Amino acid sequence: MATGTVSPVPEGGENGSRTPPIRPLLDLSGAAIQGSREDKNPSILLPNQSEEVSHFAVDLGGSLIKLVYFSRRAELTNSVSSSGSRALSPVRKLDHLRQGGFVAGLRRYGGFPILGGRLHFVKFETSKVNDCLDFIQSKRLHIVDAKESKDGVIKATGGGAFKFADLFKERLGVTIDKEDEMGCLVAGANFLLRAIRDEAFTHLEGEKEFVQIDHNDLYPYLLVNIGSGVSMIKVVGEGQYERVSGTNVGGGTFWGLGRLLTKCKTFDEILEISQSGDNSAIDMLVGDIYGGLDYSKIGLSASTIASSFGKVIGQDKDLSEYRREDIALSLLRMISYNIGQVAYLNALRYGLKRIFFSGFFIRGHAYTMDTMSFAIRYWSKGEAQAMFLRHEGFLGALGAFLSYDKHGLSNLTAHQCVERFPMGAPYARGEIYGPPIHDLNGKITWMDKFVSKGNEITAPVPTSYNGTTGLGGFERPLARSCSLRSDASAALNVGVLHLVPSLEPFPLLADKQTYEPNTVDLSDQSEREYWLKILSDNLADLVEKAVASEGGDADAKRRGNAFARAFKAHLSRLREEPAAYGKLGLANLLEMREECLREFQFQDVYLAIKQRENEASMVVLPDLLDELDSIEPSARLLPLIEGVLAANIFDWGSRACVELYHSGTILEIYRMSRNKMKRPWRVDDFDAFYERMQPEGPFKPHKRALLFVDNSGADIVLGMIPLARELLRRGTEVVLVANSLPAINDVTALELPGIIAAAAKHCEILRKAATAGGLLVDVLNDDVTEKDLAKVPFLTVVENGCGSPCIDFRQVSSELASLAEDTDLIVLEGMGRALHTNFNAKFKCDVLKLAMVKNQRLAEQIINGSIYDCVCRFEPKERS
Repeated sequence: MATGTVSPVPEGGENGSRTPPIRPLLDLSGAAIQGSREDKNPSILLPNQSEEVSHFAVDLGGSLIKLVYFSRRAELTNSVSSSGSRALSPVRKLDHLRQGGFVAGLRRYGGFPILGGRLHFVKFETSKVNDCLDFIQSKRLHIVDAKESKDGVIKATGGGAFKFADLFKERLGVTIDKEDEMGCLVAGANFLLRAIRDEAFTHLEGEKEFVQIDHNDLYPYLLVNIGSGVSMIKVVGEGQYERVSGTNVGGGTFWGLGRLLTKCKTFDEILEISQSGDNSAIDMLVGDIYGGLDYSKIGLSASTIASSFGKVIGQDKDLSEYRREDIALSLLRMISYNIGQVAYLNALRYGLKRIFFSGFFIRGHAYTMDTMSFAIRYWSKGEAQAMFLRHEGFLGALGAFLSYDKHGLSNLTAHQCVERFPMGAPYARGEIYGPPIHDLNGKITWMDKFVSKGNEITAPVPTSYNGTTGLGGFERPLARSCSLRSDASAALNVGVLHLVPSLEPFPLLADKQTYEPNTVDLSDQSEREYWLKILSDNLADLVEKAVASEGGDADAKRRGNAFARAFKAHLSRLREEPAAYGKLGLANLLEMREECLREFQFQDVYLAIKQRENEASMVVLPDLLDELDSIEPSARLLPLIEGVLAANIFDWGSRACVELYHSGTILEIYRMSRNKMKRPWRVDDFDAFYERMQPEGPFKPHKRALLFVDNSGADIVLGMIPLARELLRRGTEVVLVANSLPAINDVTALELPGIIAAAAKHCEILRKAATAGGLLVDVLNDDVTEKDLAKVPFLTVVENGCGSPCIDFRQVSSELASLAEDTDLIVLEGMGRALHTNFNAKFKCDVLKLAMVKNQRLAEQIINGSIYDCVCRFEPKERS
């Protein structure tokens, strides 16, 4: 056993401190959407923005004003918790890879990433432009420099940019810088389609399906923007577009005629009443002409509209005798079918198969989208499809916002956007109730008020838009029968889009376009309900641990109750509409739970448990290493794999394993599990892996192995560290890949150097490799020189870029992606990374997937087995 001083690399850089980065006036590096993937007017977080600045841009249309504005998020997360422990971020950077046989090490920064600001999306009726100006003044958005109160220039697009220029100057003291309307529409659409994975979707016969757009194959497409009128734009590239057609029959037509015929006062009211309409009372149908029969010869069904409003001709009725709802629906279908047909004819003319509809006429209205989709499918005979955008109404305003001095967004792609779903202000009937929510205390206060008034906290999708953003609006009376829903607009659930430039797709994925992380398909209702119930049943125990992790005081209990209500609201929302947050997978559910905990400032619920289990396991490690060293090298691999599988039983995310903790100590459970490691396992490719690892075989030792680790305690200490040690002994460089943020009892990248330092006290192999990898310092002496370390395979740690029990290889940290270059072995360990996700994933190198199954349903579905069955799946690289 080795002796001497071993210490992990200190916090910060060379002097232990972090130098604040120099930022531009508005730092859009890492921008991302807040809320659900279905909203039309989401807030966008700017995680790297820190200055007190305001920017906004407006699209001043004939019917509606669309406003995009930036506000600073004052909530800091680098704070001291009620228990007195500082929440430290695991954000770290590998300064450089091995150069001349030596790695400088990891740089670690204190504090979770500060979410410095967000982009909000708001709309006003153009006739109420003064309401918009009042809103801007109330938010002080027109003050460019808050300290010096300097006025400035704002970006604007739309016809109103000319019409209202003097009014903006008079009321706000700002000058409007007019941007080209078409250019802004195209710039906004290109950005969203390139940067947001679930931006586009189809909607046909009530079914919504998100469409994954390959940004390398985005062009050409037809953009149909439906505002007061309709513009049809052929887009062939960045900044390359042409308005090829249009029609004056658009949203303004629907609104104008709707007001005349129904007496409704708002656009949204007309849409709302149309939902209970029956257009057959107004429209002449094919069946009305042909005695209730289809006109099958030309493919027209009896229910096809032959003439909009045609039935009125033969009826001796006044307008007052017709139902408003029927008139609204007939008008909606007339406008929608007309636009859909004209759009298809233009797509046909220019050979475009991809048609995107945008504009405030659509506003997430299911029947509107269904009608247009039907028209496109009918006229194209199924060869083209209509697609819609979640941010449909804000393309122009967003494009104008992006026209400010370079924001660094030009090359942003979907893998750099992470969507989160925080809870927000109280909503009812599409309106926000109460003042703006500025901090966590304000959020919980509103939640408490809702509950105290007997209101159920749910997450519905109202049919009409609110007047401000999800952070709250002007004061309105609190109403009964209200509901609390995910933060963003009252139109649809939209997340906060965090733009994270440091995320990249994993280079070793065999096919990035077809890769699907989730193994479990939650589109099946029974499957979905099972996992929603699992999360619901485990909630009480999780809240108890969360509160205890923060000292158990009154503040912790209050936050714990708020977390439980918020997470229940998310589960209720998903029961009502599974696609509310985009394509739903088990990994998404598990990550949402962790994000919800962090939202209510529970940074590491299992921290104390992890520390206790690490310490208990470390006591056993020296004897385990001695035992392994006593085994012949040719026979050592099997007990090592058995050890990994046995130690993987320690998972606080599994109800079955939680029950085990009540019946024995960590060491007793580990020995019990180890004794049950009898082959053959349910999935058993050990022999193939053993053959690949033989030194006398046809293959050389692996050059670099990425070990994706799972749980703290015995799992990492008694399972993965011995396996890493064996690989090092064979000359393989080893990178332990761990979570960037805490999730259940999973070990984090921040915790691993300390664990390795403790293990290195008992092992010379680990000590030298960790020193070569930059994890340890103060070990160089006459016996161990820098030259000696140049010959040693390094052991280092890298964060994976996520804070979930699972991993999505479409978005990993840039450090991890850079280490993939010389990697020829991947080890995925644990249910989350090897079963819940990536069980069917294919890679460009050798892959070993190891897990003990701790859920009976999962065992039955994935491996046709039983609980506590083991998976040892080896997938060698395809060799020519």
